[in-house]
Amino acid sequence: MLTRKNVEKLIAELSAAYPDAGCALDYGTKYQLLVSVMLSAQTTDASVNKVTPLLFKEAPDAKAMAVLPEERLMEIIKSIGLYRNKAKNVIAMSRALLEKHGGEVPEDFEALTALPGVGRKTANVVLAEGFGQQQIAVDTHVFRLANRIGLTAEKDVLKTELGLQKAIPNDRWTLTHHLLIIHGRRCCSARSPQCRSCPINDICEKNGL
Repeated sequence: MLTRKNVEKLIAELSAAYPDAGCALDYGTKYQLLVSVMLSAQTTDASVNKVTPLLFKEAPDAKAMAVLPEERLMEIIKSIGLYRNKAKNVIAMSRALLEKHGGEVPEDFEALTALPGVGRKTANVVLAEGFGQQQIAVDTHVFRLANRIGLTAEKDVLKTELGLQKAIPNDRWTLTHHLLIIHGRRCCSARSPQCRSCPINDICEKNGL
């Protein structure tokens, strides 16, 4: 496991390497952020950004989305993965949001995860990006890198999330989430990590996989 000194170094080195690290989804409101994050599961942010302009033009809020025909929603988002299931979840989430929260996205983890189709990762992203809370959302990139680099040594997502909360200073949870994602996309891929050009190759526990 990385020492606290090396964790600090990791954050500093990745911050220098990726000054543009941040949320890549395009949205205008907290509700649109929630929908975008739900749509981004197992697909790229770029793919989501291609479908949301039309989607949010037709259904910019929970009230409009709740009455949007499911077939129309599927038609709009059919280019992204799992679009049928995502369409059902987005409409169900919107109706629950209207019924329980007046159509407003709650600033509460438990309330968010109680909504249809909203898991821990989605809730953490919404709280971090929409409300400015410090959160660590564990997607495939974060899970892979955290356990490869040596920030954690876990075999499931929840334990990895809890491990990262212990390993990383609280005021940099959200930043580290973004840094790990962008590093996973640009350098530390699952099958062909670019270890020779990696900015943290001197501290990574599995350098030269």
